[in-house]
Amino acid sequence: MKRNGTVLIVIIGVVSLMIYAGARLSRQTAVQSGGAPPEEASSLKPGSMAPDFELKTPDGKPVKLSSYRGKAVLLNFWATWCGPCKIETPWLVDFYKQYQPNGLEIVGIAMDSEHDEIPKFVKDMNINYTILEGTENVSDAYGGLSGYPVTFFIDRNGKIVNVVYGLKGHSDLEDDIKKALGASAQTASAATSVAK
Repeated sequence: MKRNGTVLIVIIGVVSLMIYAGARLSRQTAVQSGGAPPEEASSLKPGSMAPDFELKTPDGKPVKLSSYRGKAVLLNFWATWCGPCKIETPWLVDFYKQYQPNGLEIVGIAMDSEHDEIPKFVKDMNINYTILEGTENVSDAYGGLSGYPVTFFIDRNGKIVNVVYGLKGHSDLEDDIKKALGASAQTASAATSVAK
């Protein structure tokens, strides 16, 4: 009889673990495919202040998000193994070249569990913007992210302008950059287009 009770407890534990893992995988798949955001991110809506943090670059230099105050920030959570991240990284490189003179900073937060692959990825993708090594605490502060990419567009005052879960089109990302930069960037971009 005691043995049957032990077997029953083990079965209940395994089933509970499978249900939990299935729910987590379902949520991750939705986020990776650009689906609905996780419930925990509901407090980080447009108009909210972006949570401050301090993380390190791959070479150990500490960087605080608040040090970018006065500039618009595209905050991109990604991973080296993430297929959609590999698609959008060249776009981010180009956006940084185009909009950095207008006050845009791009900060990529690499959420790899092992940080060894990050420098190689940065080199291979010719990344020209700041890369930081992510932590679970920062992920939790931004809604407990479990799928990537997730991109926060932050204005010059540190307020979130928009959040994108998953891969979004090039022109949609550019529109969000312009919103984060404000009207001055749109005017500068239009002047550049006319000059060409």
